[in-house]
Amino acid sequence: MLRTIASLILLLTAAFGQCQLYSPRPGQTVLKLEIEGRGNVYILLHTKEAPKTSAHIATLVKKAFYDGQRFHRVERNPKPFLVQIGDPTSRTGAIGDAGGTGSGARIPFELTKFKNVVGAVGLCRNFDDKDSGDSQFYILLDRSSFLDGNYSVFGQVVVGLDVIKKIQLGDRLVAATIMAGTP
Repeated sequence: MLRTIASLILLLTAAFGQCQLYSPRPGQTVLKLEIEGRGNVYILLHTKEAPKTSAHIATLVKKAFYDGQRFHRVERNPKPFLVQIGDPTSRTGAIGDAGGTGSGARIPFELTKFKNVVGAVGLCRNFDDKDSGDSQFYILLDRSSFLDGNYSVFGQVVVGLDVIKKIQLGDRLVAATIMAGTP
């Protein structure tokens, strides 16, 4: 009997653990990504340190800009590096052609104190123009200190890093939502 109860508790714990629930604390803003067939990812936005970037991404999320997009860049060789999303052409076009467009905005570079560690979320930009960020962002699979000071790090994965590590090229983002912690 005790063995059955223990097994049931273990089974329920495992099932609820897969739900990947997260509730923002008061004052926090969190970006939730629902990735088809993989699970949910929760990203704490650094709204105070990167206000323009966070606000721009949140505005795009509220307009459903990211819904249906596919991850158009996944770099794992020679070591885990990043996954990237934010090109609207990835919804229907060939995945190999994605990566060159965005929403059409230009977000000024915001230097934050945050480092490019595992789970860091940064705004992509043109190599030669720090003020060219728009809608594309990366999520790091490993520490990438060579990016420090060169990209606006505006978020950090707080739940779902295991999901990020499973993403494959072409995986679809079903829905992105903004969650705000209330007192």
